[in-house]
Amino acid sequence: MTDDPFALFERWLADAKAMEPNDPNAMAVATVGADGQPAVRMVLLKGHDQRGFVFYTNLESRKAGELMANPRAALLFHWKSLRRQVRIEGPVSGVTDAEADAYFATRARDSQLGAWASDQSRPLDARATFEARFAEVAERYRGGPVPRPPHWSGFRVVPERIEFWQDRPHRLHERRLFTRNGGNWHEGYLYP
Repeated sequence: MTDDPFALFERWLADAKAMEPNDPNAMAVATVGADGQPAVRMVLLKGHDQRGFVFYTNLESRKAGELMANPRAALLFHWKSLRRQVRIEGPVSGVTDAEADAYFATRARDSQLGAWASDQSRPLDARATFEARFAEVAERYRGGPVPRPPHWSGFRVVPERIEFWQDRPHRLHERRLFTRNGGNWHEGYLYP
């Protein structure tokens, strides 16, 4: 047992990487629009440390617009094969340009090109339009590096609450809740 939620998360994520067949870093991100309507979608965790949990997106997407208008989010990791979940809630801030540039440089070239070609969250008349944009961008950057688009960056969810949920027989699940008060974490148990 540990009283450090980040150490526990790191251990659970390592277990997921060893057991989950696809995307052990997949997480649901919940946001709220200006009209109060919640929205949730799957993204990939691309960094985590004591400062928070990081993912990247097109800044013109619905999720980015909602996070900029209401900078709070909830995350959910669900590792079905391990029968575990982690829920995280807290305020959101943007990553630095240096962080976004460093991560963007690690992406596969086609993923970099896709970030330029995509109008995420906006409808297109046909898939062929997107494929034509992709081809145009590929030609533009042929033979050279692909810079990070100005409309593409990341967000960091700074946790105030982290709940670890472990399935137990007879629905008597174990739920450990860590809450932040100032710079300190407090632990408690929740019951089913």
